[in-house]
Amino acid sequence: MLDKNSNVTNEIKVIVFRLKDEEYGVDVNQVRSIERMQHITRVPRTPEFVKGVINLRGVVTPIINLRSRFDLAEEGYTDNTRIIIVAVGEMEVGLIVDAANDVIDVPQDIIEPPPEVVGGIESNYLRGVAKLENRLLILLNLDKVLTPEELKQMKKIEEV
Repeated sequence: MLDKNSNVTNEIKVIVFRLKDEEYGVDVNQVRSIERMQHITRVPRTPEFVKGVINLRGVVTPIINLRSRFDLAEEGYTDNTRIIIVAVGEMEVGLIVDAANDVIDVPQDIIEPPPEVVGGIESNYLRGVAKLENRLLILLNLDKVLTPEELKQMKKIEEV
């Protein structure tokens, strides 16, 4: 007798978001919330891709522009721009994305290892690439988007 929940472990649930012309996915278990764009307070002496901090329900949260992190041209924010609050290690970080589209289930067996470079993004940021019907979904490895050094800097920002 086959358990009807047996295939659940063969899929991962991902939040799909857009940067430029590409679709990315991040494991839903690492996502805390998706917020509309809001005022970001700039913090001096931080890397270019760190836009600053927001006060999110009483918690100071560092905000990263994924476009600049991935060396993509920055563009102005639109009504679709979102901040995805994710857990990276022990802390929460906000990622500015062009749009957060939907939540989908991705079968584990269609995830391929990342090619060396995808759209100029270093493969160590990537968990893999999933080919879904007429979509190519780039799955991020959030634990690699920030280096240990950068995470230490983020920790300091949180404590300000």
